[in-house]
Amino acid sequence: MTTAPTAAESSTATAATPGDRPHSLPQVRRLRTTVPGPISLELMERKRSAVPTAVGTTMPVFAARAGGGVVVDVDGNSLIDLGSGIAVTGVGNSAPRVVAAVTAQVADFTHTCFMITPYEEYVAVAERLNALTPGDHDKRTALFNSGAEAVENAIKVARVATGRTAVVAFDHAYHGRTSLTMALTAKVKPYKHGFGPFSPEVYRAPTSYPYRDGLTGRQALDRAIAQITTQVGVENLAAVIIEPVQGEGGFIVPADGFLEGLVAWCRENGVVFIADEVQTGFARTGAMFASEHSGIVPDLVVMAKGIAGGLPLSAVTGRTELMEAPGAGGLGGTYGGNPLACAAALATIETYEADDLIGAARAIEEVALTRLRAAQAQDPRIGDVRGRGAMIAVELVDAEGAPDAALTQRVVKAAHAQGVIVLTCGTYGNVVRLLPPLTIPLDLLEEGLDVLLDALAAA
Repeated sequence: MTTAPTAAESSTATAATPGDRPHSLPQVRRLRTTVPGPISLELMERKRSAVPTAVGTTMPVFAARAGGGVVVDVDGNSLIDLGSGIAVTGVGNSAPRVVAAVTAQVADFTHTCFMITPYEEYVAVAERLNALTPGDHDKRTALFNSGAEAVENAIKVARVATGRTAVVAFDHAYHGRTSLTMALTAKVKPYKHGFGPFSPEVYRAPTSYPYRDGLTGRQALDRAIAQITTQVGVENLAAVIIEPVQGEGGFIVPADGFLEGLVAWCRENGVVFIADEVQTGFARTGAMFASEHSGIVPDLVVMAKGIAGGLPLSAVTGRTELMEAPGAGGLGGTYGGNPLACAAALATIETYEADDLIGAARAIEEVALTRLRAAQAQDPRIGDVRGRGAMIAVELVDAEGAPDAALTQRVVKAAHAQGVIVLTCGTYGNVVRLLPPLTIPLDLLEEGLDVLLDALAAA
């Protein structure tokens, strides 16, 4: 079914990004068929016969190989990857250190369950996360499988530690698809519609959305605290959970002072502050964790996505007195901290550091923001350009400044047809989000932006 690689595709190309990192696939956009091609269309028919339609896809193309800043599909088309599997493959697909580490581990053993016969790799990942996450206080880390699972366990820890039950999430938040995390998530469709009732004692507060609300960080904070105190009550509140840069909600960067003030208020009132860094963590925003941009130190940090180079792993790292609050056996899971995923995580963290992928994310930010803000100055349909590092958003609007989801879909569909993988997000469905691998060559990023802006001009 999969086409064989050509000699050119099997050769080594060199990245034009910090560290001069080599890639096993040529870092080029190449269309050999229409997108999707015939083999992908055939596979989509098989998908329709085997997989429920509720499991959707952004692009109807099937991947065969990937690396650096490209995904090669089963029809031989080489696509520019501006999605990273939703911010997962920050180190690039099949990163050499990750491949070597997982290959060695799978030959030793694939599973024993850490709760039965533990292994060093789990402990080593915990040690690394304790050192990497913001703050120099004493910490402990527990490992899980997915971001939603880690969020649930962070809430469990906060409730046990405080003896309170209420949790506050924010407008435009996304925290997962389980019962509790759907309650925390703001957007109804497609995430919550028809799936209730949801877990109780979850409340929502207004966030800081500078483009839409026009408030300073202090004003947005006062508004949020007023609602929390009157509608929830501090004495009932176990935790506040927030994404330092909101992901699915539209890559919303809060106004200066909002996060800092929220952390201070939590400290004053004995409320656990949980930073959901599932999408923003691991160099994605030009810092190892997005919390660093605001100088905040969360009580608990939730991580997943970019943690293990594409293998399923998540983590909760937090203050020792909080993480030790649950009783023995209160945290865990059969697959949590699987040895293959732990080996991948150690190699992934090494890659972020050794290849200066924080620097690469900052270089991506400079290129993307420069290009997109220049386009914004010429096109009133670009209402806002925002983001940090390799987490950049373009919010599209109509002539009255209202969200324009239809335009957004036309632009993205046109970019897909020209071989650029790009995603949407936003509560109103009107935000184009860019999440390239941090290993993408900058000239390839420029080409992807060319295609995207041409699609907008033609829409």
